[in-house]
Amino acid sequence: MSIFEYNGSALVAMVGKNCFAIAGDRRLGVQLQTIATDLQRIFKIHEKFYIGLAGLATDAQTLELAKDFVVSGTASESLYGACESMYKPDMEPEELFETISQALLASVDRDCLSGWGGHVFVVTPTEVIERTLKGRMD
Repeated sequence: MSIFEYNGSALVAMVGKNCFAIAGDRRLGVQLQTIATDLQRIFKIHEKFYIGLAGLATDAQTLELAKDFVVSGTASESLYGACESMYKPDMEPEELFETISQALLASVDRDCLSGWGGHVFVVTPTEVIERTLKGRMD
């Protein structure tokens, strides 16, 4: 059995004409045992962005909807520290790119399970800027 099957889940998203739909089941189970029937699997990020999370229910329940930054992964401890020291509100796109890039590169240098550069997307109302970062590859 895969760990992703432990709680069970069903999610579906469909695209229509100038619209989309996303749906998910409400059952929280431990294999064949039903624990609850009101689990929320779909989260609104903003007006036109929703995410459905299958897999472990504890992962879905700890979704952070922060107004500043969120971190995840094996480098999360060093990412927290780097982001807390570098982040400031209302950065322009180029400053935001520089800040997130430096936080990522500084953090992955302290974690042997992540690294080899980075991939950064900066999304503005008019464009998506995509850049690749070179980092240590040892």
